[in-house]
Order: sequence, then structure tokens, then C-alpha cells
Amino acid sequence: MIRIFHAADLHLDSPFQAMGRDKAAQRRAEQRSMLARMTALVRDYEADVVLLAGDLFDADSHYAETARLLEQALPAMGVPVFIAPGNHDWYGPRSPWARLDLGENVHVFTDEAVQCVALPELHARIFGAAFTGPSRQPPLAGFAADKRPGVTDIMVLHGEVGAPGSSYGAVSEADIARSGMDYIALGHQHTFSGLRKSGNTFYAWPGCPEGRGFDETGEKGVLLADVGQDSCEAKFIGLGGRRYETLSVDLTESWDHAAAIEAAVGRDASRDIYRIVLTGAPETAPDLAALQSALEGKFFALDLRDETHLRRDVWDGREALSLRGLYLVRLWQRYEAAQSDDERANIELAARYGLRALENGEEIPLA
Repeated sequence: MIRIFHAADLHLDSPFQAMGRDKAAQRRAEQRSMLARMTALVRDYEADVVLLAGDLFDADSHYAETARLLEQALPAMGVPVFIAPGNHDWYGPRSPWARLDLGENVHVFTDEAVQCVALPELHARIFGAAFTGPSRQPPLAGFAADKRPGVTDIMVLHGEVGAPGSSYGAVSEADIARSGMDYIALGHQHTFSGLRKSGNTFYAWPGCPEGRGFDETGEKGVLLADVGQDSCEAKFIGLGGRRYETLSVDLTESWDHAAAIEAAVGRDASRDIYRIVLTGAPETAPDLAALQSALEGKFFALDLRDETHLRRDVWDGREALSLRGLYLVRLWQRYEAAQSDDERANIELAARYGLRALENGEEIPLA
């Protein structure tokens, strides 16, 4: 069995444009700190090989601090490291991969055609290919490895699975099954795939190791895979970075909107970035500026969205000289004469659905 540390889509030096300058710089520094955490994991879990499946950089330019830390972290892993450049960090003569001094243990694939590196000490071969521009043709089209007895075949690749026609290196399950690989370490898609299998080939993508926006919510991390011929076990390892979360909070029954938000979150979120969507039919409209101030410090960053609608009394308009008014006033008389809460609730329900029929629309929202 070969133990593989598999990561992808770090997107180092992302701009974090939705945040202010200081917090954006802090987030980029935290991204860089992932490199040290990953190096520690490689050593702690005694991985044999590191596979980095593309988009380590967010663009073809990078900060000097990032380059320096990458040049330190990858050699410090102490095992062979293979990189398959992706659509954001594609390989070219002016790309970071052509300029960085990464150490003798690091191999960067530089061609769109699949290449192979033998690791005789592990009885393994590592295959890989690169983006050489921001898009590329399907990387596995027509590819099949020449199988060798006793050799484990592993591939690292940046590509989009299950999206025929994608310009981001479309990969099909048929391509995977035909490849002859024992394991394919993929990148590009930012949510963990789970361990999958097509034909005799296991494959997975870990997702990004830390979220960068509200389309990348929840826990993020990397994969540890023990791969042999015809066998694979994979473990997802969270890196414990800041999380992006989206939460809907119904304010219908709440007078203290800040307290309702804190109760809905239900945990210490001071490290995390939240988008909270306020819903329901409160008595008063939420004051977003006041809520932002009251909740400052409870989150690393908070984005509040107001989708509430003010509560409308079902009996509004019963004094109007209209068919609607006449209908409501008759029911209101019965409502006031009702002998129990259940009877009143039934009359109110009748008013609600009667108005729906009269207005040819939705029910009037109730408390």
C-alpha cells in the first residue's frame, strides 16, 4: 500500500475582494499558513507521496511571501511531491512553476499530454498532465496505461468530472475506467467528492482546503489515501481554517432580533464568516445597521440579508366598502362571538383562505 497525501485548489493569494483591505490581507496570510499545516500532516501521517492537483495559486502572479513559504514547505515534506497545474495556475515559461525553486523532491508536470514518473522504491508510477493555458481539451481522451505486474499506477490531474464539453479538462467516468490507474487524484471542484470508483479505478477530489466565499461553505480539508492494486481507503482531514456558512433565521416570533440570530447560530462563530438571511414576518422590520453593530465581534465577518415581510393582520380592511370588507366583517363578528381559542383559530383560517380565493393569490401571512 502507498500512502498518498492529496490536496488541491488552495488558490493562494486570492483577492478576498468582499472584505476590507486589512481583513483580506489577513485571509491571504492565513492561506499561507495552510502550507505549514499540510507539511505537518504529511509528516505526522507518514505519507509516501504528495499529490497537488492544481490551482495552488489563484492567478499567474503571486506575493513574494507566498513564493518563499512554498519553496520552504514542499521540500520540508521530505517525500516526492507531484504537481499538476490547473486552469488558474497553468504552466508556461512565465508561470510561477517555471520560476520557483521548489527542491529536488518536487516534480511539476509541464505538458498537456500525460507524462509518467517511475518511483521504483515504492513499486509505483505517478502519471500527470498540466494545463498550459486557462483551458484545455479532455486530458484522458484515448489514454490507457500499459499495466505492469506489481506496479501501482497513480495519477494526479486537474479536470472537471461529469461535465461533457467543459473547457476545464473534461473527464468522464469512461475515461477513468479506461485509464488503468489504481487511483486518480483530481482537483478543480471545490466540494469533497467522497471516494469513488469507475471500473477498477478509484478516484476522488478533496475540494478546496479552506473556503473563500459563500459558495464554499462548511468544513474544508485534504485527503489521505492508502492505495494498492485493486484497493483504496481514503480519509478526509479537516484543516480547521475559517469556515463560510449561510444561515436562514426566522424572526416571526422574535422581539430581540440579535438574540434570535445568536440562538440560531448556536456556537462560537468568532473565527468564521457568516451570511445570515433574515426571514419571516416580524412586528417590526430588522435594523440591519444596528444588528451589524450589536453582533460585531461575534463573527470574523458578517453579511446580513433582509428577506422579511412585515406581519399583516388578516382582519385589515374589514371596514372597507368592498366585497372583501363585507366578507371580513361577517367573519369578524363570528370571531368576536367565538367561545374558544380553537373556534377563533378556525374562523381566522377561513378568513385566510377566503381572502386567497377573493384575491386570487397566496394566503395572507399570519404570525
